[in-house]
Amino acid sequence: MRSLELSLPRQSVMVLVPWAALLVFGTIMVSSASVAMQGNFIEKQFVNLAMSAFLVALILTLPLSLWARLYWVGWLVSLVLVVAVLIPGIGHEAKGATRWIRLAGFNLQAVEVAKFGLMIYLAGYLSRYHEQLQRQPNRIFIPLAMVFVICGLVVAEPDLGSASVVLAATLSVLFMAGAKLRFVLLMVLGAGLLFALMVWLEPFRMRRMIAFTDPWAVPYDTGYQLVQALIAFGRGELTGLGLGEGIQKLSYLPEAHNDFIFAVVAEELGSVGAIALIALYCCFVFVVLNVAKNCLLAGRLFAGYCCYFAGFIFAYQFLVNVGVNVGVLPTKGLTLPFISYGGNSLMVSCALTAFVLRCSYPEKA
Repeated sequence: MRSLELSLPRQSVMVLVPWAALLVFGTIMVSSASVAMQGNFIEKQFVNLAMSAFLVALILTLPLSLWARLYWVGWLVSLVLVVAVLIPGIGHEAKGATRWIRLAGFNLQAVEVAKFGLMIYLAGYLSRYHEQLQRQPNRIFIPLAMVFVICGLVVAEPDLGSASVVLAATLSVLFMAGAKLRFVLLMVLGAGLLFALMVWLEPFRMRRMIAFTDPWAVPYDTGYQLVQALIAFGRGELTGLGLGEGIQKLSYLPEAHNDFIFAVVAEELGSVGAIALIALYCCFVFVVLNVAKNCLLAGRLFAGYCCYFAGFIFAYQFLVNVGVNVGVLPTKGLTLPFISYGGNSLMVSCALTAFVLRCSYPEKA
């Protein structure tokens, strides 16, 4: 055991510690948030953790060079999944959205797997054409177009939130790879206008936007979730009601174990607990981005871009989820990675982190 500890790089330990803390914290909060719900959610969460452990072991075993050579497979798998989910008879609809594919009793969420696939594709492309991207700025449009195809199909599910997170992470990685700032800003402006257009064209998105601006005007309609979440924050005050003592999760707050689990954290652990979780998550994201920076400094471009993409995915999804919970962003069906209940989110998040952990071993890359 001592020799194993000595051989573990400090950078890897820095990834493992906040990751393990988030997994433990998430398991505890899922258990608390789902206590009044029908279904063995905590047992299912442990099954999800076991499957995640298998994926982690698999990713740690495979060499990075294999992923780098087959980077195009990442985009192809992502495309197949997001297309398949839209085919009647294959895609499974729930709550007005078709985002899942049923496989032997397991619901596979296409966009979650696509996050991992696009990470591999984008890193593989940028590691090969890094110098050309700097000499020929217009080459930014090639990977951007490939990602945009996937995001467009995800929006058709509809899942505008996940598509926005993936696109934002892609633009961030392209900027880190040397894309000109003016091109990135142009893409951000275009994406913002497109986002506004899609909200304006879809009545249900317009209703969510209206509810976001004044949820108390429609407290029993589209503003219900946000109102109940804000009540949870108010009840929690500074130190909270105590772990397991929350009231909002008792059929008042929909998706208390999933999209709105941060509100449960605030109610039961108070502002102190919520801020502690934010600090822990920021530490985790910082460590992931630091691994990415060190990989690029060492000339390991594929590893560096993979870690940057994973770090930005975690950062943006965390910001959106917390923003929705506190009412500064419109309601989106996005989980809080490692904390919310959900097999797909947990497994893919663990897979992304395992890849970062694999990249933190410079002597074996």
